[in-house]
Amino acid sequence: MKVIIPVAGVGTRLRPHTHTQPKTLVPIAGKPILAHIVDELINYGFQQFVFVLGYMGEKVENYIRTHYQDSIQAEFVNQEPREGSAHALWVARHTYEQENEILIVLGDTIAPLDYNKLLRMKHSVVGVKKVANPTLFGIVQVGKKGEVLSLIEKPKIPKSNLALVGIYKIRNVPLFLESIETLLQKDLKTQNEYNLTDALMLMIEKGETIQTMPVEHWYDCGKRETLLEANAILLNKNEFKNQVPVFTNTIIIPPVSIGKNCEITNSIIGPNVAIGEDTILSNAIISNSIIGSYSELANVVLKDSIVGNDSSLKGESYVLNIGDNAEINL
Repeated sequence: MKVIIPVAGVGTRLRPHTHTQPKTLVPIAGKPILAHIVDELINYGFQQFVFVLGYMGEKVENYIRTHYQDSIQAEFVNQEPREGSAHALWVARHTYEQENEILIVLGDTIAPLDYNKLLRMKHSVVGVKKVANPTLFGIVQVGKKGEVLSLIEKPKIPKSNLALVGIYKIRNVPLFLESIETLLQKDLKTQNEYNLTDALMLMIEKGETIQTMPVEHWYDCGKRETLLEANAILLNKNEFKNQVPVFTNTIIIPPVSIGKNCEITNSIIGPNVAIGEDTILSNAIISNSIIGSYSELANVVLKDSIVGNDSSLKGESYVLNIGDNAEINL
C-alpha cells in the first residue's frame, strides 16, 4: 500500500522557526517531526511513499533522499498553488489512482497506532481522538457501530469532541478522487481551502462506509506549547530514560536526547531536553526545551524554550560580594 504524506504547509504558528525550514522538519525528541512519522511506518512494513511538497519543499525532498535512500521508495509531487489538503491529494493523484487502497498521513502530526489493525479493518478508516477544544479541529460524528455519520472542519458549534488526527485509510480510491473532483469543479471550499474533510463527507453521502479508529496518543506539533509537550512525552520512552551521557562538571537529568559531537560544560541539563548535534553549552541550566544543532549557549537559564539551529545565546555572568541584609534582583 502506498502512503501519501502531504507536507506542503507553511506552519505560521511555529514561527520564527518555520521562517528557515518547513514545519515538518522542526526537531522534536532528537529528530524531525517527519522522521518520527516515516520511521513508525517503516516499522510496520510500509515501503512506498509519496510526499506532496510545498513550502521549502526542496529541503523536505533533500532530507528524505539523504536519510531514507536505501529504505523506502519515495516519489515527490509539488503542490502549487497550495489550496488545501484535498487539493494536495488531487495534485498527487497520478501516483496512486491505480491503487486498490491508500494510506494518508498528514506530515505535521504524530499519532502512533496499530497499523496492522487498521489494515485489517473492512472499510475506509479515519483516526480519531477526543479533544477538549473541538472548534480547532476537523470533527467526526459517529453512529452506534462506530461508523462516521458526518465530518466537519473546525465547526463553530461542534456536535462531537472526536477530532481527526490526520490518519486516513481509503478503500475506494475511485470514489475518493471523484469526490475531490466534485469539490474542485463546484469550488466547494471551507475557510478558503479544499479540505479533505469535505471530500470524505461527499464519499459518505454517496454511500461509502467510513469507520473510526481511536488513537491513544496524538501529538499535535503545530505550535510552541504543544511541540514542547510532545517533546516531553516522546522523551519519556525507555530509550531516552536510560541515556545518561557524561560531560565535564555537568549534571544530566533524564530524559534527554543529546546529538553527536556536543560540548557541554558546567551545566545542568534536563529533564525533557532535546539538543541537536554539534551544539556547545557552557554554564547553562536548561529544562523542558528544544535546542537546535550547531548552536552555542553560555550563561543562560532556560525553561519551556525552543532555540533554532545555528543560533547563539549568551547571557551575563556575575561575580558578587554582598554583605548582610542585602536584597538583589537581577
